[in-house]
Amino acid sequence: MAEIKRTASCTDPTDKGKSCCRIESLLTVDERGQMVLPKELRDRAGIQAGDKLALISWVKDGRVYCFSLIKAEMLEAQVRDILGPIMSDMNPSNP
Repeated sequence: MAEIKRTASCTDPTDKGKSCCRIESLLTVDERGQMVLPKELRDRAGIQAGDKLALISWVKDGRVYCFSLIKAEMLEAQVRDILGPIMSDMNPSNP
């Protein structure tokens, strides 16, 4: 019988924390649509009361397959880093 060669996936539990993503926790949505991020995850991510989070959805064939959260301040910095040089190049007053 031929041996099946396995490659590590993004969610491979044997990857010992080196993978790009993994199941951290299962959340329950209550009747008001709210859910709680576990304290350990909030602490590891540096999320505190009052922080703004951007919710990004990944859609394929009209269905949402994944949600991702990013602190709004981090998203703002990334957008600035990407768009700043582009906007600077487009500015006619920029030497």
